[in-house]
Amino acid sequence: MMPMNGHEDERERVSSVMRQINEAWLAGRVEDLGAMVHDEIVMVFPGFAGRIQGRDTFVAGFRDFCETATIHQFKEGEYQVDIVGETAVVSFGYEMLYERSAEKYHATGRDLWIFGKQATGWIALWRMMLDLSDTRKFLPDPQNISSVQSSRSG
Repeated sequence: MMPMNGHEDERERVSSVMRQINEAWLAGRVEDLGAMVHDEIVMVFPGFAGRIQGRDTFVAGFRDFCETATIHQFKEGEYQVDIVGETAVVSFGYEMLYERSAEKYHATGRDLWIFGKQATGWIALWRMMLDLSDTRKFLPDPQNISSVQSSRSG
């Protein structure tokens, strides 16, 4: 059994990778995601409506979103990290205001990621968005909203 301080160190390592993933796509650096996800990563669509598999397809989804949407605000909640052996589960709530195809949206939900520990560190294996609510909204003029804001709430 891993000592508690070792577990805390591993939780921080996994949280660090999760932060790097979010920072990369929010900054439009989607190619950076490739090094943080497994070759065969799986993403399951909300409500189990479908799935994709493979790094290239996964990264392409983020690329498409980043190229077609303007993110006005992204807030993520505190990470819940559970580790069993060489597997970690990370979940966090989020809220995002964005614009796409001249429509403005307010999205909330919970992101669920599964990571595996490899010789080089933790790598994302699986992702799903839960409790997704993505509604068309009136947003204030984008010029009055600073660019991407990332904050953690407890």
